[in-house]
Amino acid sequence: MQSMFDERIWLAWLVKVRILILTLLVAIELTIVSFTPSILSLRLFVWVALFWYAGSIFYLVLLPLWNEHRIQSVLQVLSDLLFVTLVVYATGGVDSSLNFLYPLVIIVASILLPRVWAYLTAALAFILYGAVLDLTFFEIVPSYSSSHPGLRTLQAVILVNLFAFMAVAYLAGLLSSKLRQVDVRLKHTSGQLENLQALHENIIESITGGILTTGPDGYITFANGAAQKLLERKVHELIGNPVHHIFLDPLPQTTGDTTHGEVRYATGNNYRKTFRVLVSGLEVPERGTIGFVYTFDDLTQIRRLEREVRMQDRLAAVGRLAAAIAHEIRNPLTSIAGSVSMLAEIPNLSEEHRRLLQIVTRESDRLNNIITDFLAYSRNRQYQLAPVDLLPLLEDTLTLLEHRLRAEDAHIRVVRNYRATSVVSLADGDKIKQVFWNFCENAVRAMKNDGTLSVSVEAAGNEWQIVFADTGPGINPKIVERLFEPFQSEFEGGTGLGLAIVYQIVQAHEGKVWARSKLGVGSEFVLRLARLAEEKLLEEQPMKERSGMQVVMEEREEAPRLQGAAVAAGGPTHG
Repeated sequence: MQSMFDERIWLAWLVKVRILILTLLVAIELTIVSFTPSILSLRLFVWVALFWYAGSIFYLVLLPLWNEHRIQSVLQVLSDLLFVTLVVYATGGVDSSLNFLYPLVIIVASILLPRVWAYLTAALAFILYGAVLDLTFFEIVPSYSSSHPGLRTLQAVILVNLFAFMAVAYLAGLLSSKLRQVDVRLKHTSGQLENLQALHENIIESITGGILTTGPDGYITFANGAAQKLLERKVHELIGNPVHHIFLDPLPQTTGDTTHGEVRYATGNNYRKTFRVLVSGLEVPERGTIGFVYTFDDLTQIRRLEREVRMQDRLAAVGRLAAAIAHEIRNPLTSIAGSVSMLAEIPNLSEEHRRLLQIVTRESDRLNNIITDFLAYSRNRQYQLAPVDLLPLLEDTLTLLEHRLRAEDAHIRVVRNYRATSVVSLADGDKIKQVFWNFCENAVRAMKNDGTLSVSVEAAGNEWQIVFADTGPGINPKIVERLFEPFQSEFEGGTGLGLAIVYQIVQAHEGKVWARSKLGVGSEFVLRLARLAEEKLLEEQPMKERSGMQVVMEEREEAPRLQGAAVAAGGPTHG
């Protein structure tokens, strides 16, 4: 807060008031001269007024150019005393009614300058006023007074004005001193208030949780930095918008028993987050509730890890059952298949019997495929991790896919969007090609021989991001939590283990995989793998340790590491 005795402000104010008073004085004096006989020297009065106007304009121009405001204050007070004296002389001296301007100058001096200057200004005003009266009384200068008082009367007038000037100086100085003390206290209190406000603002901005405040109408009035970061929006995109339109789910209310809850939020790239929101009324004493405060934090990662833990538990249970299922089913299945083959060789079978045997054979083969995938999913795998360029692997997969599409006369176009010429990562090339092929196969099945498969590759920080996007029908977002779980296929004849195996492979590479989907638009599978630049430990190993390096990743029955895959909102249930 600026001081109320800021000399710059008061000097600018003084110039404006001076011009206003001068204009009034000129108008009044001209009116008096026009309607009453007077010996007033109109020419002298006008010239003094013009010079006073010129001085005011000069000071107004000088103010922003010269920072010595104290010296400017002294000059303006002295020049005002001089011009007031000339105006008093031109308007009749002892008969002038404008000697009230002297006290105004004294008051201004007490405000702009230290208290002693009020008395000095009063003394100078007394000397100048007395000089005018003496010079006109003794006819040293021409007199414009209509009356000619005696010497004693003149001396009495001078002494009365001296007493009046000193009294004004004393009272104005006292009042200015009190005002300055009040101003000091006000500045001190204002400084404390500003410090307190800054402290509160820093506290609010330093909180890691998001804070939104709204008015009674639900329109946002404030958003702290954490809220902008969590919502991935600028402050101007939040202020003035209804808070209920930001989130996908209804917000909790302060009127009910539940003042907290979890809501979903969609970012600009359709990535969905989960927030825990608490709402409370913004209470002000004597005014009641003037709005609401919404505090929220991001639970997306926690809920994702919870889903992964649940899925890992299920996967671990599936792994424990896999060996038993294989032994208990595969041996009888082999016997059934052999017996059916022998029955099919009987020459006298009817067409209906042969059709039934074909059904048994076909279903036996399908069951055998399921068991084979199941065993592949559950058994321990060996991953030969080595620096590998992912682009040739991806290109081989897409080329093979295009040949198959041409052979099947499918109207599916493959579009490549590579934003890197070399995509080197520490990976098992064969396993990664299996991931690529599974994504491509699921996209082709989703589009049903008509559409576009777009494959893009780009750097995303310290990772490579590979996206497979199809133009299929998409899928309901509610299935996203079960997307990479076993037996979640929606394709006819699918085993439902394709994406579960993909998930295992990506986890073994400490990568990330998730899906996005929008009904009627299509689906995207996003794969992220670490860039080789991060593998500094490998670069420091001796060459003989790196040659032929083989890393065996044991997939134990307990839940594996969780920091790999991430399943995001939306996505088709392929596989």
